[in-house]
Parts: sequence; structure tokens; C-alpha cells
Amino acid sequence: MALAAVKAINARIRSNQALDYFCSIHFWGRASNFTIPLAAIADTRKSPELISPTMTGALIIYSFTSMKYSISIVPKGYLFLAFHPINACAQLTQGYRYLDYYYWGGKESGKYAEAAAAGKAAVEAAKAAEK
Repeated sequence: MALAAVKAINARIRSNQALDYFCSIHFWGRASNFTIPLAAIADTRKSPELISPTMTGALIIYSFTSMKYSISIVPKGYLFLAFHPINACAQLTQGYRYLDYYYWGGKESGKYAEAAAAGKAAVEAAKAAEK
């Protein structure tokens, strides 16, 4: 009985082209990629001491490579393409913040002092919560 109801719902979804796409991995797999730039944008408020230059560099290369790939595949991945310029900009911003902090005098100027203090307070609060 329940299996027949599930099959009926699935058949109804698959008969509508828009719902079929919305319920597929082609939509949700690509849409879930938007969490990467959202995390990078949220991290711009944190201390540059927390930035991993290796991961930032890897994500920059990944974004630029995937921009080319997303328009080369069939069917074209426009949702996939929309994500990568946003991610590239967010990661380039993180890369700039890292270079500014460690190599271009940002650490000495103190312009990141507020973010660093907030980051250290958050780490200490997390450690205290673990105990």
C-alpha cells in the first residue's frame, strides 16, 4: 500500500519536467555547492590567522577549472557556472586577507586586531564548553 503511494508520487514528480529537475541530483548537487562561498563570506569577519593558504589556493584553482568545465559539459551546467565566480571572488578575498595580514603589514598595523580578539574569544569559549 505504502509502496504504491510512493510510486504514484514519484511518477507524478517525474512527469513534470521542472519538478523532475528540482528533485534530481543535477539540481541539488550543484545547489549544495553554494555553501562553500557562503562559508568563505562568513569567514571574512574572522581573524586572518584562521585562513588556510593551502585550502584557499586549492579552492581558487577548483573554481576557475570548474567554470570552464561547467560550460563544456552536456547539458550545460548554468547553476554550476553561477556558483563558481562567487566562490572564486570569495576565495580571492580570503587570499588577499591572508597575504595582507602575513606579508603586507596587516599584522603590525593592527587593523585586524578586533577580528583576532573575537576569534580568540570564540576559541576559548569552545574549549571551555568542551570541559
